[in-house]
Amino acid sequence: MSLSEYDVVIIGSGPAGEGAAMNAAKHGKRVAVVESYDAVGGGCTHKGTIPSKTLRHSVKQIIEFNTNPMFRDVGEPRWFSFPQVLKNAEQVIAKQVKLRTEFYSRNRVDLFFGQARFLDSNRIEVQEATRGDEILRAEHFIIATGSSPYQPDDVDFSNARIYDSDTILNLSHTPRNLIIYGAGVIGCEYASIFAGLGVKVDLVTSHNELLSFLDDEIGDALSYHLRDNGVMLRLNEEYEHISADDRFAYLELKSGKRLKADAILWCNGRTGNTRDLGLDTVGLEADGRGQLEVNEQYQTAVPNIYAAGDVVGWPSLASAAYDQGCSSSNAILDNGESYFVTDVANGIYTIPEISSIGATEQELTAQKTPYEVGRAVFKNTARAQISGETVGMLKLLFHVETEELLGIHCFGDRAAEIIHIGQAIMNQKGEANTIRYFVNTTFNYPTMAEAYRVAALDGLNRMV
Repeated sequence: MSLSEYDVVIIGSGPAGEGAAMNAAKHGKRVAVVESYDAVGGGCTHKGTIPSKTLRHSVKQIIEFNTNPMFRDVGEPRWFSFPQVLKNAEQVIAKQVKLRTEFYSRNRVDLFFGQARFLDSNRIEVQEATRGDEILRAEHFIIATGSSPYQPDDVDFSNARIYDSDTILNLSHTPRNLIIYGAGVIGCEYASIFAGLGVKVDLVTSHNELLSFLDDEIGDALSYHLRDNGVMLRLNEEYEHISADDRFAYLELKSGKRLKADAILWCNGRTGNTRDLGLDTVGLEADGRGQLEVNEQYQTAVPNIYAAGDVVGWPSLASAAYDQGCSSSNAILDNGESYFVTDVANGIYTIPEISSIGATEQELTAQKTPYEVGRAVFKNTARAQISGETVGMLKLLFHVETEELLGIHCFGDRAAEIIHIGQAIMNQKGEANTIRYFVNTTFNYPTMAEAYRVAALDGLNRMV
């Protein structure tokens, strides 16, 4: 068994691992990355963000083709199967793997494919299928192993009709009806995807609303449009038992209801990938969801071991994970400036899309902050009318006295792109961070960005 020495060894090549590796390598550190998949990219590229967002894009194109009258001159509406739209995702995954492999090669980062396990605080063993087992020694380690779908012990995921958000990518047919248990971000996204393919979807959650962290108005809009697309929302429901036979999958609820469908998709939580790391060997312990506790430098209880990305919990976003990885590697650099990632805009890729940053109306009300609201409804903007994407709105929350931007909430096409204009202004200091910026700035016309000016004028006109 060979021994290799490094300055930094990073476990995981998803966004957090890649961010940490590139940053450390560019600062002259000798870096190795260990990946449990047989290609780089981690769960983000192979199971999560890339495949699900590519699926969504394909389904959205299908919906546009089937509902736009202009395309009826081309031919009749088309039906596409789940495996058909999945092919496009596979192509994108291959391109992402190629691109990211080149990143590591260009920056002289050594890659090891296999399962990493700590021997002590300065050594890990990598159990590899192709090159044999190796031992890597390093001064510092960064755990960036990501997360996987949470699987309760009383659900038989080996059954061919019961899936989680990873195994659903192996679905070889299009179900006529589907039960999705769990209406978090992933559950809502897949409800949009399957409903867009014409699948009858039951979306079941134990909560009394969808995505409670959203501004109430945005959450209500999501519920309305899911229902409008044929999704049956079943709120305040908890599962009692999940089973399946040769023909159907069954969900028995504590309320006494019994639902039947071709398949069940379990989307109720995720757990950090820490089980097989041998954390007990170095005195680390993950919580009940496999997550590690870190300080503001992403340092664990063991001084030379750091962690970043989904494995540390909130916000569990690919965008934030990359920055967390960079920050964690900064902490171990001689002149590195570590920072705790807090300025995060969420992107929820339902149909329509959602993105927000800052405070919600309910939070500001609870804080007794005097605020006002400015809205721009997309159906009244020229660019939305041109593109045919008229669903949605941009909502600005600002302080009544200082006019400081307090929250930005967007629902509709390209919401995750539109949000960043407002995010940039929110990060400015003093008078630059006010709603007046959008009134005093000339926006291209026609654009979706113009919605900021419309929303700002709407809000200022409400001022007493």
